[in-house]
Amino acid sequence: MIPLPLLLFGVGLAALAGAAMIFRSFGPGLRIGRLLAVTPAVSVAEAIDRAKAGRTDYVRLDGRIDSETDFEDEHHRPLVFRRRLLQVHRLGRWETVDEGREAVPFAVRDGLLSVAIDTEALGDGLVVIPREATGTAADARAYLPADIPDATPTRMRIEQVSSVEHATVLGVPIEAADGVAIGAGNGRPLVLTTLEVPEAQRLLAGGRRARPVAAAALLATGGGALVAGLAWAALGGIR
Repeated sequence: MIPLPLLLFGVGLAALAGAAMIFRSFGPGLRIGRLLAVTPAVSVAEAIDRAKAGRTDYVRLDGRIDSETDFEDEHHRPLVFRRRLLQVHRLGRWETVDEGREAVPFAVRDGLLSVAIDTEALGDGLVVIPREATGTAADARAYLPADIPDATPTRMRIEQVSSVEHATVLGVPIEAADGVAIGAGNGRPLVLTTLEVPEAQRLLAGGRRARPVAAAALLATGGGALVAGLAWAALGGIR
């Protein structure tokens, strides 16, 4: 018969492994969602003052997208940024195998003041409602490496930012020759979302509350089982 402490250790480790697998399935979205929740908000004016003072604080800005020029999509919407991602589903997550970008200089504005966006730094931190077309690798064979099997799930994901939207931006404002720009810094990504923060967090979680709740439950169960096992052993449960 398996001693109770060893059984508790086994249950705890299995639960923690399950939680880790769920957290891994979120990819960088888990971290971005947390940054959206905890990053301190400052005004555009304060961000400019901090940058000019040489500070490198990671902050949140809110304002409207502003640009001197834009370009249209096929529905004649005015855009400042557009990204096309060709992705395949492997090892439980989507992996980008090809990326294309279109962008013009743009900023986040509040009143008369604005901070430019470092578009080159926009990566996983872009959180918008995407347009998607799904299929298999066979449907996009000309654009994929030969070692990807034809049956591999594949999608084309289009993410874009319009010049008429409001945005929340996280990053480090830095003074440049032509003004202040916000980008990645302090080991954290540049984040830009045109959604309300709760909606952005739901999107980052895959639109489902079940997975984060399950991960939290497994984490609590695993931690509790390990603590119980250690306590039992300390009290002489193992002879």
